[in-house]
Amino acid sequence: MAEEMKILFCIDDSIQWEAALRFGAQITVACRAEPSVLAITSRARRESALTQAVVRAQDIFRERQISVKAFTRVGDPVREIINHTTENQYDLVVLGALCKGKMLSLIAPWWLSAQAGSAHRIIESVEPPVLVVFCSAPELRRILLCTSGDSHTNKAVEFAGKLARCIHAAVNLFHVMQEPPAVYADLMAFEENADRLLASNSKLGRALRYQKNLLERLGVFGEIRLRHGLVVPELLKELQTGDYDLVVSGSAPAEQKLYRYVMGDVTREIVNRAQLPVLVVRTGPGKIAGLFRELLTNMLLYLKRR
Repeated sequence: MAEEMKILFCIDDSIQWEAALRFGAQITVACRAEPSVLAITSRARRESALTQAVVRAQDIFRERQISVKAFTRVGDPVREIINHTTENQYDLVVLGALCKGKMLSLIAPWWLSAQAGSAHRIIESVEPPVLVVFCSAPELRRILLCTSGDSHTNKAVEFAGKLARCIHAAVNLFHVMQEPPAVYADLMAFEENADRLLASNSKLGRALRYQKNLLERLGVFGEIRLRHGLVVPELLKELQTGDYDLVVSGSAPAEQKLYRYVMGDVTREIVNRAQLPVLVVRTGPGKIAGLFRELLTNMLLYLKRR
């Protein structure tokens, strides 16, 4: 990337963060990024274990000849991450999460639910893109980017494309269209033909064409993958057959809420159900635009009441 990328790795006194750190270290090395580690524990008596975690994280970066800044905090992990990213500017936040094995789902579903809830709160509340890594750290070579087929996804396409260019990965654009009635079978066959769709003047065709061209300019475009049906089931099928290392999705700014974003149902389900690392990128206006919209709305309400 043109400017030095700043990455925040969030760790705790458990072992689940190490895969996330190793996965994110690939990006750090390839993009020549500046890494920082935020180590948090909710229990003061675990500070010694937290110190050991920081030392281990520093060792992992030292193996790659990278120096890393370290910050330690005692408190609610979600709140501490939100506060730290508000006070400091980062381009990417990396989180570790538990594996989603069937055994753990049966033994401690409440724990997985709590873990997912924490990840959701962080994703919805911080400004930078958030990378959630589960129990493995694959070599990053193939990326699946979920596109809604409109301009709102362009920010995610650009971020993922620049990331892929750093690390020499390929990006496939993935879009799911609603299943049309049987009477429109010819239309479905037309839409499933990516080349014909890209050549069309439809809104979807224009959006995909722009995103494809953007990735081609960055030298990372793979192919366009189109499916019909429900988004999440079709996405999971694609992930099972496509040998991907990372899935990218977007989140949109919440209406009438300052400094906060919301995940759509699709993005939330991807985070909950995908087995591979998930990158969630902001796809709407930033804080300033959100603040301006809020002020404008309040002003109009005030004028109506007069």
